[in-house]
Amino acid sequence: MTSPETGDGRTSVVVITHNRCGQLLDTLGRLAALPERPPVIVVDNASADGTPDAVAARHPCVTVLPAGRNLGAAGRTLGVRNARTPYVAFSDDDSWWEPGALARAADLLDRHPRLGLLAARVRVGPDGGPDPLDDLLAASPLDPAPDLPGPPVLGFLACAAVARREAYLEAGGYHPVFFVGGEETLLAYDLTARGWGVCHSPGVVAVHSPLGGVRPGRAAVQLRNAALTAWLRRPLAVALRHTRGLAERARREPEARAALYGLLGRLPVALRDRRPLPAAVEAAARRLDGDRTAGETEGAVL
Repeated sequence: MTSPETGDGRTSVVVITHNRCGQLLDTLGRLAALPERPPVIVVDNASADGTPDAVAARHPCVTVLPAGRNLGAAGRTLGVRNARTPYVAFSDDDSWWEPGALARAADLLDRHPRLGLLAARVRVGPDGGPDPLDDLLAASPLDPAPDLPGPPVLGFLACAAVARREAYLEAGGYHPVFFVGGEETLLAYDLTARGWGVCHSPGVVAVHSPLGGVRPGRAAVQLRNAALTAWLRRPLAVALRHTRGLAERARREPEARAALYGLLGRLPVALRDRRPLPAAVEAAARRLDGDRTAGETEGAVL
């Protein structure tokens, strides 16, 4: 139970950052004001803007872990390993949690022992509008699971997720081959393959306030990482189909061309770590493939 004196005590927040000190300090201020008073761990991905010193000065209770180099999304795993609570919520340096959201997430995880990760509802920007992904997650075509508190999904937004620490570490966390962008699907696959549930929980709300819009090169990274995910976990025919489609688009689209080059450079790592999904999880992934085709939402995840 949350109290003003002790907070909640069940959930830590892991934040990754790189050279966005000002935005990070604002986010840490918002996290410090939460009634749950969560322990906060910042993984600094080799910032050169004085981030560790600034955090120590402004937020001395925050743990700062220098990654030594820019690990991208995989830096979150460093934070999870250092957490000492059963649950871990994730924020980026431009996202945070609504008051009470972490307590609601912990209650759901307490009540549903198979739940490995929940995907929160996301409010975007200063006006708090919905993220388009919310509707996709809510409309997941996967069969409901009676022991989960929401529709099962095979994707989520990394900065709006709360995980059971044990499940996250058992699944291996975020694969370093992705760096940043579209890394969530593989983790959802790996959690589900190990019997953990991943579901959408719209009653838990995160806020995402990205600065400067979509970063340059983001589209290429998303395309590259979708193909890498296929090579890492999907049947060979699916991986080849992804790659063939990317090669065809590369003839006319610069983003696809960059994605294809990036894929080829990372393919040896993907082949080394290739581990096809169990039949039941592959069937769920195929159902989502069909749903995306029908809805013309290629590249979206559920």
